[in-house]
Amino acid sequence: MHKLLEKIFNFLYPIFRDWGMSRNFASYTSLIFNIAILIALAYVIYYVAKFILVTLTAVFAQRTKTKFDDYLIQNKTTRYTAYLIPFFFIYKAVPVILDKYEYWESMFGKIVGIYIVLLGLWIVRTIFNSLRDYLKQKPEYSDKPIDSFVQVIMIVLWIFGVAMIISTLFGIKQGELLAILGTLSAIIILIFRDTILGFVSSVQVAINDMVRIGDWITMDKFGADGDVIEINLTTVKVRNFDNTITTIPTYALSSDSFQNWRGMQKSEGRRIKRHVLIKSSTIRFLNDEDLLQLRKVQLITSYIDSRQAEIDRYNDLRGVDKTLSLNGRNMTNLGLFRKYIMQYLNDHPGLNKNMHIMCRQLQSTAHGVPLEIYVFSSDKRWANYEYIMSDIFDHVMASVRYFDLEIFELPSTIG
Repeated sequence: MHKLLEKIFNFLYPIFRDWGMSRNFASYTSLIFNIAILIALAYVIYYVAKFILVTLTAVFAQRTKTKFDDYLIQNKTTRYTAYLIPFFFIYKAVPVILDKYEYWESMFGKIVGIYIVLLGLWIVRTIFNSLRDYLKQKPEYSDKPIDSFVQVIMIVLWIFGVAMIISTLFGIKQGELLAILGTLSAIIILIFRDTILGFVSSVQVAINDMVRIGDWITMDKFGADGDVIEINLTTVKVRNFDNTITTIPTYALSSDSFQNWRGMQKSEGRRIKRHVLIKSSTIRFLNDEDLLQLRKVQLITSYIDSRQAEIDRYNDLRGVDKTLSLNGRNMTNLGLFRKYIMQYLNDHPGLNKNMHIMCRQLQSTAHGVPLEIYVFSSDKRWANYEYIMSDIFDHVMASVRYFDLEIFELPSTIG
């Protein structure tokens, strides 16, 4: 190729000399013409390369089933590659054209070499971006932090690229340059602290499968409560349910506590765990008249009959004096209410019957006796989940008075 370039760019000088031009004038004139020829040839090479790489690649991409080549076109990989080819030609031609001008040859050679390095890095970046976009369309990779891995690779490549540029500009060998950078590692670590921490955290997040794109996470420290939309080297972006965006440092996922709701979303039900406070002063034993009235509640009619028969047998065998309700075994309005709620929950169509269904009494408080409902809704969608929970507690609060119970409320103050 060197001989071909010499034939292209060295034929004008002898012609100008034959025309009677002086050496200097012929040299400068041929230099000007050679630069013009170089620019013209570079344009021709660029348009030929552009036609081959861009146009033909686009036609080829339309005929293939894979989408990877489509992403290469979208990220302009072929267009940047078309730029690279004429610059290689210029890089090879500059020493021939500026053979007698060592200073300018060195300067332009370095400039063109640096541009080739930068353009090469940009082309590699577009390839990795295309690979990232392609993998994100695959179901098995859609929730992986691909952005983090691409950024790590590009950081390493940029370090080598900058090392090549510095060694080209100042004539330093790359081995010596890397040794110098090694001595400056403490400063580098200080400058790139977040990036290094982010890289380590990205690896931990990926290996331990802590967070995926699309996961619903809650992190009170950063005010995040929503879906993860992006994971990269330094930040994790969360779209909150109010459509605001919260940015969390990636290393915070491995150093701080957060709540990931993926397990709930993949389970068979979403938990409902809420209680009402029953006034302790309204809890009492039930007499025959109360039981007769409560037998009208269809969900517990059979239970009252069987339970009362069991209690009567127990009391008769022991000769219990029932003139006082405290003696022997008795039913209470709170106990019967709990049984009613259990029956109601078992019949509720919105609950998963294969998971826990409980109505339990918690430790008494100064505000009353907490009666907690612990169940799982079969529909995990937020709006439907809230509807099911509200529907249950609407019924619970409306049912309390039928059992002669009251829900605790702080007394209102009228000033």
